[in-house]
Amino acid sequence: MDEIHIQEIIGPTAGESEVEIVERKGLGHPDTICDLVMERISQALYREYLRRCGRIMHYNCDKGLLVAGQVERCFGGGRVLEPMRLVIGDRATLVKEFDVSQVAVETAKSWFRENLPEVDPERHLAFQVEFKGGSEELTGIFRDTGAMSMANDTSAAVGYAPLTETERLALDAESFLNAPKFKINYPESGRDVKIMAIRIGAQLNLTVAMPLLDKWVANEADYFRRKEAIRLALVSYLKSRLDRIRDATVSLNTLDRSGLGLSGIYLSVLGTSAEDADSGEVGRGNQVNGVIALNRPRGSEAAAGKNPVSHVGKIYNVLTHLLARQIHHEVSGVREVIVWLCSRIGDPVDRPQVASVQVKLEKGVYMTEVADPIRRIVIREFARLQSFCQALAEGKYPIC
Repeated sequence: MDEIHIQEIIGPTAGESEVEIVERKGLGHPDTICDLVMERISQALYREYLRRCGRIMHYNCDKGLLVAGQVERCFGGGRVLEPMRLVIGDRATLVKEFDVSQVAVETAKSWFRENLPEVDPERHLAFQVEFKGGSEELTGIFRDTGAMSMANDTSAAVGYAPLTETERLALDAESFLNAPKFKINYPESGRDVKIMAIRIGAQLNLTVAMPLLDKWVANEADYFRRKEAIRLALVSYLKSRLDRIRDATVSLNTLDRSGLGLSGIYLSVLGTSAEDADSGEVGRGNQVNGVIALNRPRGSEAAAGKNPVSHVGKIYNVLTHLLARQIHHEVSGVREVIVWLCSRIGDPVDRPQVASVQVKLEKGVYMTEVADPIRRIVIREFARLQSFCQALAEGKYPIC
């Protein structure tokens, strides 16, 4: 790496701003489903190419669309009228050793069985696989299996650390609502959880959307009783985790209106709005650190489904956040870190054309004290890039 630009950030950190807005799309949200399923397919194709062909072939399955189906909700349990449709694309080298489309479909079915127990992938999903071979120039990147791969795109990414308290609480709230223990205590709670956290000063307000499974709800009054019990459980959990934030309020399913029956409550047959209300798409959801933070810089690339060997839209997306966390953890006196990387198509992945680190320092700490340690961390991690890409391929780093 020729040069690493290191710059001091002047001004407040993200957590010190007067207003902070953070969103988290949870496990059952249609956009998150697309990201997680396509990423699982990417990992499966990586394994199959390596096992059956002896090397990685060109592929990018980062174009996924979950088309909403149609259901009939009913107190005590509804039914699916039309299945959801998962469209799986985009490029994959077609080989005689195995059927890439079959691998994709079976991998997707497995993901739904593991993560959304109300969804039967044989009955509630239809699959449309749109894999085609890549161009000669891009597939040629994968011919040399010994050297570091060339970047298959000119792409920029940015990551930061640490999470603010608001970001952490948005993640914690969704994790709490989708935790196995919570599902045992509140079996009526669906998995399509969406959190919008707004902090104004030291006051945090969460607007939460989460459907209740209709088979557990007897009538409208029962719905509102169960909903309030869930809301109070989340409030209690959040207040036990506050630090600098003084108070937290929770609003749940705010579109609800009593007296309107099924049209005034958020019921679900399958626990996800993709059953009939909202389609999903890769890249419309969380960043690789799990949140959509409007006060933070964000790149335009979706990491999910891209190959982990040459696609810098995936590699740099995850790596920038990893570098930021390591710098914040290892370098004393650094309060906040932002890392920027930009590739150039055809250059080795471990040779970005731009590597930039911006740091907010503790009072009394100077750039001359932190610049060399920061530079050593960046150089160290790029020297390990091949093993990092291997770990990325094995799913050891989250992508949403």
